[in-house]
Amino acid sequence: MPSRNGSVTPTCTACGGALPTGRPRSTCSEGCRQKAWRLRHQPELTIPELPTARSHKDRTVYECPACGTRLLGSQFCEDCHTFMRRLGPGGLSPCCGEPVTFEELLDA
Repeated sequence: MPSRNGSVTPTCTACGGALPTGRPRSTCSEGCRQKAWRLRHQPELTIPELPTARSHKDRTVYECPACGTRLLGSQFCEDCHTFMRRLGPGGLSPCCGEPVTFEELLDA
C-alpha cells in the first residue's frame, strides 16, 4: 500500500539514508541500529570543574640579598629598595615570629 505522503521518504535515524521498504523501522541496517543504540546510551559529557587559582605569594618567604631581611609574602625590601629572592614556602615561626621556610624546619 503506497504512503499517502508519496513525496516524503522516511530516513534512517543514524545515517540519514533512505529506509528499505517492508516492515516499519527507524534504521536502514544492523550497523545503523547499533550506532543509534550507542548514541542513545552515551554518557552525557560534562566540562570538569577546575579549582580556583590561588596565589602562593602570601605563603612564600623572601630574603633581601643586600641586607638579609626576611619577609613573608612581600618581594620588595623597603630598606634597600630592591627586590628580594625567593627562599621557598614557609610561615612565621611560632616561637620568635620570624619568617622561616619549611625546609629549614625539617632540617632542624
